[in-house]
Amino acid sequence: MSWVNSCPPVRTGIPPDESPRQGGPAGPYRQSQRLELYAQATEALLKTGAAYPCFCSLQRLELLKKEAVRNNQTPRYDNRCRNLSQEQVAQRLTKDPKPAIRFRLEDEAPAFQDLVYGWNRHEVASVEGDPVILKSDGFPTYHLACVVDDHHMGISHVLRGSEWLVSTSKHLLLYQALGWQPPRFAHLPLLLNRDGSKLSKRQGDIFLEHFAAAGYLPDALLDIITNCGSGFAENQMGRTLPELITQFDLTRIACHSALLDLEKLPEFNRLHLRQLLSSEAQRHQLVGKLQALVEETFGSQLQDRAVLDPAYMERILLLRQGHICRLQDLVSPTYSYLWTRPDVDRAQLCAISEEMDVIARRVVGLLERPGMTLSQDMLNGELKKLSEDLEGTKHSSVMKFLRVALSGQLQGPPVAEMMVTLGPKEVQERIQKVLCN
Repeated sequence: MSWVNSCPPVRTGIPPDESPRQGGPAGPYRQSQRLELYAQATEALLKTGAAYPCFCSLQRLELLKKEAVRNNQTPRYDNRCRNLSQEQVAQRLTKDPKPAIRFRLEDEAPAFQDLVYGWNRHEVASVEGDPVILKSDGFPTYHLACVVDDHHMGISHVLRGSEWLVSTSKHLLLYQALGWQPPRFAHLPLLLNRDGSKLSKRQGDIFLEHFAAAGYLPDALLDIITNCGSGFAENQMGRTLPELITQFDLTRIACHSALLDLEKLPEFNRLHLRQLLSSEAQRHQLVGKLQALVEETFGSQLQDRAVLDPAYMERILLLRQGHICRLQDLVSPTYSYLWTRPDVDRAQLCAISEEMDVIARRVVGLLERPGMTLSQDMLNGELKKLSEDLEGTKHSSVMKFLRVALSGQLQGPPVAEMMVTLGPKEVQERIQKVLCN
């Protein structure tokens, strides 16, 4: 069994094998429900003398820290309570019955072979004070919790960030003191910004909630992170979780940090959005999300609620796949014509072509032909013929006129695609509106 310390799995699209909600054979999975296990391990350490109660006040600990900073030293506990006699401990317990518990660090920490960084040994006792393993409220610190949890859950491999590499010596001393077999450790290099600076919560935009709200897919985030890191024979875009699982090779993880270029995320998202659209079931889910986005963005501005029709939504998604990076793109001003009719001034259209009325009538006539089924190829051919029949009118002017009449914009998708997307009835209504102005 393997366990990876990682981000919350639900939002990242990494479903856990076991969890508080899902359950499993090694539960409970909430720390607050495992306090008895931490207390038992702590009691065992106290009995052998590997741990001891600490009665130092928060004020004293803060003074130690300030003194070290003033002397340009690394703050550390001075192990004051380490050598209290049994009588002194008993006397102080009467005044402070729930002290914090500290682990007694040994002078010689065991060496260990990290699966990424190789052989390591960190003499933590020479640079650190004895660490707190159980707080006065009965909750463990990470040092105790990870050891107790990993032991009782039968964890074979621990993969975690390289910032915990030095602390591993402490954890191995804890395993040794408890008489437990430790798991294998693999410390992963850090994920950095593109400029080499550390990812920080202060940036605000690295939270998973931010990416989810912005319309980025879990698979895209997972893909870009694994793509900029290591552990695979080659980097490639578009890998899904099953593919990542199959291709992952722990021996290929490099020691150097990975640079995360989030400017590439839209392209990763474009690719994964297209993959979702290829699945009918996933496509229907995307239609539902797009309906909610349109309602939220346009609301009372919708002149015709037929635009919320699932078939219309699906047609838009299929025609625009590969062109949009997120569903949110479809409710941007660029695509507002899909949901609301543009307010186009007749003078604006006349400036494009003096033959605007002739163009409008001929396009309406084209759409009214019996048995007419719109396709982009057919429309491109018919509109080309229409332009050729108009002396002195360039094809580009005809297309520009139709683009503005249909969308109110000078740029956007191809005109034929616009017409297929909107459908013959809506195209006729928008062009008829031009003739009536």
